[in-house]
Amino acid sequence: MAEIIHDVVGIGNAIVDIIGRCKDDFLVRHNASKGSMRLIDADTATKLYEDMGPGMEISGGSAANTMVGVASFGGKAAFIGKVSDDEFGRIFAHDIRSAGVTFNTRPSTGSTPTARSLILVTPDGERTMNTFLGVSPELAVNEVDADLVASARIVYLEGYLFDRPEAKAAFRQAADIAQQAGRQVALTLSDPFCVDRHRSEFLEFIRSRVQILFANEAEITSLYQTSSFEEASRYAHAATKIAIVTRSAKGSVIFHGNKATTIAADRVKSVADTTGAGDLFAAGFLYGLAGGKPIEVCGRLGSLAAAEVISHIGARPEVPLAQLAKSRGL
Repeated sequence: MAEIIHDVVGIGNAIVDIIGRCKDDFLVRHNASKGSMRLIDADTATKLYEDMGPGMEISGGSAANTMVGVASFGGKAAFIGKVSDDEFGRIFAHDIRSAGVTFNTRPSTGSTPTARSLILVTPDGERTMNTFLGVSPELAVNEVDADLVASARIVYLEGYLFDRPEAKAAFRQAADIAQQAGRQVALTLSDPFCVDRHRSEFLEFIRSRVQILFANEAEITSLYQTSSFEEASRYAHAATKIAIVTRSAKGSVIFHGNKATTIAADRVKSVADTTGAGDLFAAGFLYGLAGGKPIEVCGRLGSLAAAEVISHIGARPEVPLAQLAKSRGL
């Protein structure tokens, strides 16, 4: 059996986030549904970028944000994701490595550029993501580092990556490597629209390969095609070892064994930007789980990290999460 070197290795879209503020009418003008994530083409990305005004550029992507969060807690994290050998690809690689995350995936030398997500934040702190996936979904099975996957206690897979056949195959390969090495497989559903596109495949993948499932209320009810949170949660609980459902200001519910543990949301003075809230909740939970902490503590670490990231612009923590956890006795 491979030696455990990392707590968590994440696999997902390698995206450079470009974050800017806008008014609600800007979203209407650009046909962007507030609070959602939509996929856009290169021309739309260029037009939106030119129209949105000043933005902050930082490496992002859901699973990548989670791995940065794990590292901020003091955990050992790694990330597998595809960028191109271009300016945005170099920004991504530099940022994620400087955050303490192992990132060794070779850049593509083809003509398809690195992915970017134009994130528009309205005055109420809600974020609307407009994502040009570029080269990121072209991650293929021969680019999954089997030794790296086997070296982690948990492999964490990002549902957004399900949009291309090559990436789906890479997912299945990574999950199989993890299971053969005796590791745990975690999946985040990512977005209700993502669930709508891949419902049957998600259900099969969860049933056959996933021990730990992350979802928010909209995603879990979409997955099981019910308006009842309780009913959807029962299905998720039956299908997995641990199911974590986040509910924004209502906190989260963790289903494990024969129990359901409710975790209160951490209070914040004001919400500046909800970008990355779910990603950082997952970071805290996975860090705690990999370290053998009780389920309730894992949930509290998740709430702490989510509260930190929504208190400022951007999907990466500004205060070391290890420092915050220590101040709370976690």
